[in-house]
Amino acid sequence: MPLRVVTHDGSFHADDVLAFALIRAFRDPGAELVRTRDRDRIAAADVAIDVGDEYDPARWRFDHHQASYQGHLSSAGMVLAWLEAEGSLSHELGATLRGQLVDFVDAVDNGRVTGHEHVPTFSQVISDIGENANELAEYDHWFLRAASFAEDYVRGIVASHEKTKAAARAVKHAMDEAEAEGRAVLFLDRHLKWKRAYFEQGGVDHPSDFVLFPGDGDWRVTAIPPSHGSFDKKRPLPETWAGLRDEDLAAVTGVPGSKFCHKNRFIAVFATREAAVATLERWGLMRRPASVG
Repeated sequence: MPLRVVTHDGSFHADDVLAFALIRAFRDPGAELVRTRDRDRIAAADVAIDVGDEYDPARWRFDHHQASYQGHLSSAGMVLAWLEAEGSLSHELGATLRGQLVDFVDAVDNGRVTGHEHVPTFSQVISDIGENANELAEYDHWFLRAASFAEDYVRGIVASHEKTKAAARAVKHAMDEAEAEGRAVLFLDRHLKWKRAYFEQGGVDHPSDFVLFPGDGDWRVTAIPPSHGSFDKKRPLPETWAGLRDEDLAAVTGVPGSKFCHKNRFIAVFATREAAVATLERWGLMRRPASVG
C-alpha cells in the first residue's frame, strides 16, 4: 500500500511541498496526499507533515508550529532528518541536500532568512506556483504541481551529487596517473565537471597544466587555472595559436585535425584524440618546462 501522507489544506509553502517531494523521492514514489486539518484524518494518516501540532519521528509526525517545539527545522528539515536516520539516503547526500536546499527552506519558513526582492529563490518559486489558485479548492491541484517541480529539483541535486562523486574518482585517477608518468596533461575519457574535484584533491600544487577530454564529436585541451574560480591559467596555450581555426591553426601547429584555439588561449579543439596528443607532444606541452613547478 502506498504511504498516506497528510498536510494542511489551503495555501502552501516551500517546506510542506518539499517535505512531500522528499518522501516521494526517497521513500515512496507513489505516496498519496491528503490535505486537511481534520484531526481524525490526520490521525489516520501514515505520515503527517506541517500539521497536527506534533513532532515525533518515531510516529512519523513532522509539525513545527506547536509551542513545545523550539528547534530550527521546518517540516522539510524534519522529514529529511527522518529519511536519513532510517537509511533512505546517505548522510553524505543528506548533507548535500541541506547545504543546497533544505537548510534555506527551513530558515525562510522560520523567519531566520528573508528573500531578496526580484531574486527567484526556491521558496519564492513555490509560493508563486501557489498564486495560480483562485479558490481554496484549487490549492490541492497546485500543491501537487509544485511538489512535482520540487521532486525534479531534488532529483537534480541527487544527480549532480552522484556526478560529483564520479568525477572525483576519475579526476583523482587522472591526477595520479599523470604524476606517475611525468605528464603535465590529465587524460579524461569522458566529459566531467573536473575543476572542483581537481582543486579539492590538491590541484593547486599538482604538476599539471592542461586537461584533455572528449567534446561533442571532437577532443579538447583546456588550460588549468591556478585556483578554483580563477580566470587565469597555470600555463596558457601557445600565443601563435590564439584565435586561429581549421587550416590556419593546422598550418601553425603542423598537425592536421587542429580545429580551433580561443583567442584567450584557454581552450583548443581537435578533430581526434590522436591529433590533440600529437600537437601537445610536438609543442612540448605534454611535459612541464624545467622552470615551472
